[in-house]
Amino acid sequence: MTPSRDTTATQHVRGYAVGVKPSLNIATSQQLVLTPQVRLAIRLLQLSSLELEAEIAEAVASNPLLDWVEDGGGDDVDGGSKADTADLADTPDRTQEPSTDADAAVNHELDPWPDHGSHGSTFDGTTEADQAAAEDSLHDHLLWQLHLGHFSPRDTRIGVALIDAIDDDGYLREDLAALAASLHPDLDTTPTELLPVLHRIQQFDPLGVGARNASECLQVQLRALSEDTPGRALALVIAASQLDRLPKFGIPGIASQLGCCPADSQVAVTLLQSLDPHPGARFGSVPSGNYVRPDCVIWRHLGLWQVALAPEARPNVGLQRDYQRLIQLTSGADADYLRGHLQEARWLLKAIESRADTLLRVVRCLVREQSGFLEFGPQALHPLTLREVAAKLDLHESTVSRAVAGKFAHTPRGTLPLRAFFASGIGTDAGGSASSTAIQDRIRKLVANEDPRKPLSDAKLADTLKKEGVPVARRTVAKYREALQIPASHERVRVGTASAPQSPGMPPIVEGGHDANRSLRPADGRHAGPAQLRRDPL
Repeated sequence: MTPSRDTTATQHVRGYAVGVKPSLNIATSQQLVLTPQVRLAIRLLQLSSLELEAEIAEAVASNPLLDWVEDGGGDDVDGGSKADTADLADTPDRTQEPSTDADAAVNHELDPWPDHGSHGSTFDGTTEADQAAAEDSLHDHLLWQLHLGHFSPRDTRIGVALIDAIDDDGYLREDLAALAASLHPDLDTTPTELLPVLHRIQQFDPLGVGARNASECLQVQLRALSEDTPGRALALVIAASQLDRLPKFGIPGIASQLGCCPADSQVAVTLLQSLDPHPGARFGSVPSGNYVRPDCVIWRHLGLWQVALAPEARPNVGLQRDYQRLIQLTSGADADYLRGHLQEARWLLKAIESRADTLLRVVRCLVREQSGFLEFGPQALHPLTLREVAAKLDLHESTVSRAVAGKFAHTPRGTLPLRAFFASGIGTDAGGSASSTAIQDRIRKLVANEDPRKPLSDAKLADTLKKEGVPVARRTVAKYREALQIPASHERVRVGTASAPQSPGMPPIVEGGHDANRSLRPADGRHAGPAQLRRDPL
């Protein structure tokens, strides 16, 4: 028996049939809606100068009402500040330092200032970009020398395979047997046949490239020196058999192992320190992925700190006059098309001006609050948060966050991210506060001046900071020490320092008992084995 269907729409709720009927209700509510102009301004504010340039280029290519403004101006294009007085009249006057002042600040013509970092960086960044594009990579440099050498076709093919296997540090990490197998079946060879070609590649520039470990790399460089070089013979012995023991036993221990006086060992170690354990590191030193362009420049003139925006922060783009005139002469769909693009162009020009104004206000505030940081360095960095800057400028905290995101400033201390001007704070016994950056800088100085035979532990560092009025817990000190990539105290113990002063590139000579590889730690924090000394010259 087939059940019948009810023709009326009903809903059964707990046994009761309730009819479902459509109805209209009127209710009032408040809702925040972002207009297209505000959305565009927010999006442009968080872009870096490079991203802004790409965004403007895309807009110019798609909008016929936009065009680039030549440096000398033109009759066909109105600049952004003169584009449409009716729509831009409500935009307040912006104070902008002349570009000549910014250029003079970079060249240190206004107020010479000692360069504290970022050597070779320029304001517009074209020099580094051109050099990075023009520089050959390590592989290109080695292949160029390979083809200039008198190699047979067979050895040339072997040399190409060897060079392809060399890493960015200049080392050949690949096993020769695996390389020989990779050449089959095109080339039937053995690992023994690869050695003569490899030895010739190791004589290429840079000297020692293609070495399979640090010992071989240093030996190649030592053999290229004159035989009458002081300490050369002993340095060869140390590089061949004692290099891994040097961090453990120090120079006196190595001298005892080799049966020579500590003075001769010191001369040999000094010679080793003058060599380069990473011959290929200097190639591609400005990778394009890490390249940034400053959005503003900060300099000091007549004792006062000045701020100027980079030219890229105000792109030279304006409205096309010819297309504006066409709006009055056309009608219908053509007129609607041009009016729509004209409105978008006006919004874009106003958003660019708003971005530049906000960025300039934020940077000026940062310079006022952190002038001590620019003057004396990280130890003078005051605690500063986004909320404090937003309150001073009467802006929203998210606006300040977008303004500093991905932005960089060219300062006398190098090209720094704007976020470097912010720091969290820790209350001091004097009632003030100290920034985390200043505390880290103090820890770095304490470790640099410690007794190499009795390094300071985290607890002793915390006690020292407490005596200076900064109550920091031991765990906080350990966290800051790890952030600075400073080894623990038991890894910093060094012996024989009276006769063997440490060089910045030489691994610390630690007291024996533990794995010496733990003290061979590169500057970027990656773990390195005995064959991976730091990038600095030994």
